[in-house]
Amino acid sequence: MTAHNILYTYIAPFLAANSMSERVGLALAFFGVAALVGIWITGVFIDRSLRKLVLISLSAFLLISIAMSFSNSSGLLIYIIVTVWGLTFGGAATLLQTALADAAGESRVDMVMPINTTVWNLAIAGGGVAGGLLLDTFGAKSFSWALFILIFIALLVAWGGKKHAFPPFKK
Repeated sequence: MTAHNILYTYIAPFLAANSMSERVGLALAFFGVAALVGIWITGVFIDRSLRKLVLISLSAFLLISIAMSFSNSSGLLIYIIVTVWGLTFGGAATLLQTALADAAGESRVDMVMPINTTVWNLAIAGGGVAGGLLLDTFGAKSFSWALFILIFIALLVAWGGKKHAFPPFKK
């Protein structure tokens, strides 16, 4: 979430650093349409492949964080990056909430969902603060490596959490 919010909050400076300052609206439209497709894909496959969807989503986001560092004002590459980012993020809330509910079990789901909301809001604020510091200190081109580090950590947690974060659960 923090990685997403670094980029989402500061998409205009990122696009400006890639000579696309006039294309913020179009880039966000690509993101939004792709996010809707990502939500649909998540809805179709979540009950059969929750962990796999989480790992694919994080892996794709990791790859686009790398691609961001090579964008060098390539409009086509930026639109591909934004579209894949939208696909990977579209179902993120559903994936996370489902994993939490499954791990917590029916008796504790009412406890973990408010915690999830709090952590989600902290990630939004954290992304704004971290992105602002990165932008002021290193410029928008630094976002790619910050995203890479955060997403890599998330991917390691998801990969290693097979037993506890993705328990077999009968729906």
